Amino acid sequence: MPTTPALSLPAKGAPFTLTAIERRPLRANDVRIDIAFCGICHTDLHFGHDDWGGTFFPLVPGHEITGVVREVGEAVTAFAPGDRVGVGCMVGSCGKCAPCAAGEEQYCVEGFVKTYSARDHDGSVTQGGYSRSIVVAEHFVLRIPDALELDGAAPLLCAGVTVYSPLRRLRTGAGMRVGVLGMGGLGHLGVKIAAVMGAEVTLLGRSPEKRDDALAFGAARFVDTRDNGQLAGLTGYFDLLLNTVPAPLDLDAWLGLLGLGGTLVNVGAPADPVASYNTFSLLAARRGIVGSSIGGIRETQETLDFCARHGITAEIERIPAARVPQAWENLSDARYRYVIDIATLGTP
Repeated sequence: MPTTPALSLPAKGAPFTLTAIERRPLRANDVRIDIAFCGICHTDLHFGHDDWGGTFFPLVPGHEITGVVREVGEAVTAFAPGDRVGVGCMVGSCGKCAPCAAGEEQYCVEGFVKTYSARDHDGSVTQGGYSRSIVVAEHFVLRIPDALELDGAAPLLCAGVTVYSPLRRLRTGAGMRVGVLGMGGLGHLGVKIAAVMGAEVTLLGRSPEKRDDALAFGAARFVDTRDNGQLAGLTGYFDLLLNTVPAPLDLDAWLGLLGLGGTLVNVGAPADPVASYNTFSLLAARRGIVGSSIGGIRETQETLDFCARHGITAEIERIPAARVPQAWENLSDARYRYVIDIATLGTP
């Protein structure tokens, strides 16, 4: 089978190792992609640390992948060698259930096939984008618009669609008051996208040094969440709170910032997913708590096209492959997403 260089975690707690992994031979509906860039998502760390259990080791993380098509299978019609493409969080689904038929493969009844650390339909274990190349079924390949640079577009394939999906579904637009909790890889794109959609955006965070960035990205204001006085002044203010923080929250306190019919959307995935709230925090103003997970293939393409039209890309720090272990140790220091330059990945 064809092999490709990759950064792999051999076991839980083990350091990264430069190795060669196998990629399947090209099937009729497959696309082989030479990877140019891969974003580092906090989910990569959760799997690498086995925070949620069930990680398949050895593990090659990475699901914010951009690159160029090298070759295609004989049945592929949408892509050709040389096309600029991307791969996000999914590389397979059943294709038959109601969510799949509706273009929401992320909610596949049988469970979608993750880009890494998942059992594929042929029994093999998927490996991700910290590698030189990948083979993916045509349906799960995205087209990168010419207006987007491949490095800045990579985080849109996970972080971008993860915030775009609930903002679109909840009809974010002019006259809406949106609060974004936290401004990391997800949050900074949440600010940009909600602002372009026409909402009045407030960044709610603990890092005053990000105030100027938040305003530059389109926020109307920055509120330091450690200032109880400022938060008290926002009681009942928001229509929507987009929670991007990967840590437990005092849900009752945040629900109190929502007005009548307001919604708290959780898109951050904490290591400890258990949370609680007082039911009266919801009943008092017909508030809701919802979760939202990435987006389907159609919606991911919509995200890319939307961002291209409005000049939105992720704010990134390009790093060589040798810096990946350091980036994992200091992920919160990124302004605002580390993206690996795969051309720097050596040969084992």
